[in-house]
Amino acid sequence: MKKILFSSILLFAILISSSSFGQRFRIPSPYKWLDDTHYLETKYVEGKPHTYKVNVKTGKSEVYVSEKEVKTSMNSWDQLKAFSIKGNNPEYSPDKSLIAYTKNRDLYVVEVTTGKETRLTHDGTNLIYNGWSSWVYMEEILGRSTRHKAYWWSHDSKKIAFLRFDDTNVPEFPLYRANGLHGELELTRYPKVGDTNPGVKLGVVHLDSKDIIWLDNNDTEDKYVAFPFWTPDSKKLLYQTLNRDQNDLNIYVADAKSGEKKQIYNEKQPTWVEFYDDIFFIKGGAEFILRSDKSGWRNLYHYDLDGKLLNQITNNEWRVNAILKYNEKKNTLYFMGTGENSADNHLYSVRLDGKKLTKLTIEPGTHSVKLSPEFSYFIDSWSNFTTPRTTDLISAKGKLIRNLKKAKGIDPTKPAGKLEVFKIPHPDGFDMPAYWILPVNFDPNKRYGVVFQIYGGPDSKNIRNRYVNTQGNYMTENGIIIFKVDHRGSGHFGKKGLNQIYRVLGKHDIGDYIEAVKWLRKHKFVDPNKMGMTGGSYGGYMSALAVTKGADYFTHGWAAYSVIDWRLYDNVYTERYMDRYVDNKEGYDQGNANLFVDKLKGKLWITHGTMDDNVHMQHVIQFIENLQNAEKDFNLMLYPNARHGWGGKQRLHYNKLQKDFWLESFGQ
Repeated sequence: MKKILFSSILLFAILISSSSFGQRFRIPSPYKWLDDTHYLETKYVEGKPHTYKVNVKTGKSEVYVSEKEVKTSMNSWDQLKAFSIKGNNPEYSPDKSLIAYTKNRDLYVVEVTTGKETRLTHDGTNLIYNGWSSWVYMEEILGRSTRHKAYWWSHDSKKIAFLRFDDTNVPEFPLYRANGLHGELELTRYPKVGDTNPGVKLGVVHLDSKDIIWLDNNDTEDKYVAFPFWTPDSKKLLYQTLNRDQNDLNIYVADAKSGEKKQIYNEKQPTWVEFYDDIFFIKGGAEFILRSDKSGWRNLYHYDLDGKLLNQITNNEWRVNAILKYNEKKNTLYFMGTGENSADNHLYSVRLDGKKLTKLTIEPGTHSVKLSPEFSYFIDSWSNFTTPRTTDLISAKGKLIRNLKKAKGIDPTKPAGKLEVFKIPHPDGFDMPAYWILPVNFDPNKRYGVVFQIYGGPDSKNIRNRYVNTQGNYMTENGIIIFKVDHRGSGHFGKKGLNQIYRVLGKHDIGDYIEAVKWLRKHKFVDPNKMGMTGGSYGGYMSALAVTKGADYFTHGWAAYSVIDWRLYDNVYTERYMDRYVDNKEGYDQGNANLFVDKLKGKLWITHGTMDDNVHMQHVIQFIENLQNAEKDFNLMLYPNARHGWGGKQRLHYNKLQKDFWLESFGQ
């Protein structure tokens, strides 16, 4: 009894101590499949969750989890949240007998029933990380959602694959915290363009013996290693390497026991290749499916474990967004894809031989689905530009069974802006998806300022066919047109469009936005002297370029936590699209906002967090020095100790500051 209690406390302590706890143990989403003919629905009554079991055919529901059980669970949380041990990124083993986590840059497991903790690696330091990713890997390869997690359980719960990082040769970058009497210097390992990357090794630790088998052991080679995938039998591991130029990717299959490996896939492209973060096994792990854009669009390819191409499943000129499930009985694969409208996202099914490609979602828009265990039904949560979030129950053949929930739209008794969706003709053939929200009480005989709301980074869409609320926005309520548009490298035009921006970030993206300005100027109700852009990070970069390099077209810019000079950004992201500076000086220079400060003639606001560890304040400091030397006026607001973006009172201040700027400049 004491051991069980201790293990429960230890379990919750580990989970609570992790910043990812909330993501793993929050109240479940409203709908979840129980079996093929019942789903669970969670409803809130007076703030309390109630879970119901619902019959698919009849719609009849019954209480599945009592309020008492939920209350007991919440009390357990209250009782246990005070306990702590230091650990990060906890994750259950598949059989729920163990929990893995990292602590002090080493990898550990704890037994759930006994609370016994075992240290699996022993060389973690301030520069050596086991199962914990170096900053640039977290940011640009594994993804922020991992929160530095760099280990992967085998399906049999007996092994853990992990990456080991060595940051010894990665240059330090200083961040200054101005608190207190003397301030504080925070040194981070951050590889800028051309710098040395962290050394990386891929290992497998066997929990029975605690032995570590190294599958990729050359951590001095200038390459990237990532995304291992366990085969269903847990005997083998597929992992990937990518060269420093990021245009030559290899996939290896390795034996987890012996460490023996062989290359089974190679992909080269003239621009860049991206890691596969969703290799999908079928047929018990004997075969797998890749989602590659080597044809110019992201399509599905079917391989065996020897690397032999069995079939190209899809060959569409539109994008497959995700692989969901495989129905072995019907030899049918389910996946999400845009279809002909690049702003959409739909559920499709297809045979492995590429036949019987079928779109299963009904309405145009952006869909997110949950398939039933035997593929007889799916729950579809969707919206489009004019339809608020709607949840439907659909049969496997795509027939609507019934609506489950529908969000409220705009209030018809209150004023609203008018949404119009369209494409802007482009001289290079990339007709750009766009929309605007015209001001409340729009009068075509008046003239209005336009604000581009932009992110604009590679393969990042501003235009997605999902609901847009046209009420309650200070811009449209005060005579300002909200405008969004996507350039050729946004993903709407496949890899063909993306390849256009290779080695020239800051050329075609801002150039395409200028084409949009030219189109806007043809409308008599658009004021050409009030053409603004607002954005953060890459969007801030676009805004800084808009009023400098694009000063003949843009009159106002709001640039938040902006990249200014790509030489100062991290090497993984930048070199993927730009190569190294020594090999592409012309490309870097044409996209460097510092080199266009003399053109500034409009109004520019610059904002930045002083502790930004992603886009360093170094960008802004160099930018304002050049603006000052060019005798240009601008406005600057710094947010003390803020990282890349900020919240709380600083966000409230930021929002008010920007609101005042646009109302002062464009408001009516």
